[in-house]
Amino acid sequence: MNVSKSPLRSIPGLQDGVFPAQCPSRILLDHVTSKWGLLVLLALGLDTMRWSELRRCIEGISEKMLAQTLKTLEADGLIRRVAQPVVPPHVEYNLTEAGQDVHDRLLPLMEWVGANADRIIASER
Repeated sequence: MNVSKSPLRSIPGLQDGVFPAQCPSRILLDHVTSKWGLLVLLALGLDTMRWSELRRCIEGISEKMLAQTLKTLEADGLIRRVAQPVVPPHVEYNLTEAGQDVHDRLLPLMEWVGANADRIIASER
């Protein structure tokens, strides 16, 4: 994927610019950093999980949003859906190599958020 070029809007360490509205990186950024996308990636970084395990792990996610998020991240190549040929159906989800790479990069961000959320939310009141 080519990230759109914008010489006035480049950040050291990033290829070209990511600020133009038509930049293709925005689609993937939206999927990875959405509330549910981020939480699914973090949960699957723990272990392979079935749909029901993910639903219990990620409190507050609706069935519709979990199904939609899983389909989106699978289409992006970040998670793998493995359907076992048994009755009743047994489907598991895990991270692909790219998904694990994203997980490993998101983890420090979430550690920072967890360490600072109470202080920042309290300062807003």
